[in-house]
Amino acid sequence: MNEQLSKMSDSRIVELSKTELDIFEELVLRYQERLFRYIKRISYFNSEDAEDIIQEVFIKAYRNLNDYDDSFKFSTWIYRIARNCTIDEIRKKHARPQSVQLEDEELLKIFKSNINVENEIEMKDNLEKVERIINDMPFRYKEVLILRFLEEKSYEEMMDILRKPKGTVAALVNRGKKMIIQEAKKQGIYLNK
Repeated sequence: MNEQLSKMSDSRIVELSKTELDIFEELVLRYQERLFRYIKRISYFNSEDAEDIIQEVFIKAYRNLNDYDDSFKFSTWIYRIARNCTIDEIRKKHARPQSVQLEDEELLKIFKSNINVENEIEMKDNLEKVERIINDMPFRYKEVLILRFLEEKSYEEMMDILRKPKGTVAALVNRGKKMIIQEAKKQGIYLNK
C-alpha cells in the first residue's frame, strides 16, 4: 500500500485521508522536511520549536481536511497553514524574528535569481555580511524572498500563501532585492543586476 500511496497525487491522498487516518501519514512524509526548512527560514526558532510548529501544522491540516479547497495545490494550502502557525507562535512569544540561519547555497539562490555575482569566491567571503543584511530586513520582504527563491514557489502560490495580490507580491520581491543591493553597496559588496 505504501508504494501505491507514494504514486498518488496529494489531492487523492487528501480524499482518502478523510476516512482513513493512516493514509494522512503519506502527506506528513512528503511535506515535513520542506515545511521544517521553511519554518526555520522565516523564523528565529530553534529546531525543537520548529518541530513543535510542524506538529501543530499537521494537526490543523488533518482537522481541516474537509475544508481543503482542491482548486488550490495541497502544497500551497499546507504552506499557508505553516506560515500562520509560525506567525502565531512568534506572536505568542512576543518577539519578532531576529535571526534566520540561511545556508551559503541558499543565499546564493536568492542572488542567482537575476543578480550576477562578479566573482563567486569574493561572494563567499561576503556571505556573512549578506546574511546579516537579509536577517535585518523587515519580515515581509525576507518572507517573500524565501518563498520565491528558496522554496521556489510561483507567484500564484505565493499569492495564495500570503493572501496578497500578484502585484503586491511582485513589488515585495522587487523591493526586497533592491534593499539587499542597496545595503550591500553601503557595505562595499557590489552585486550586478
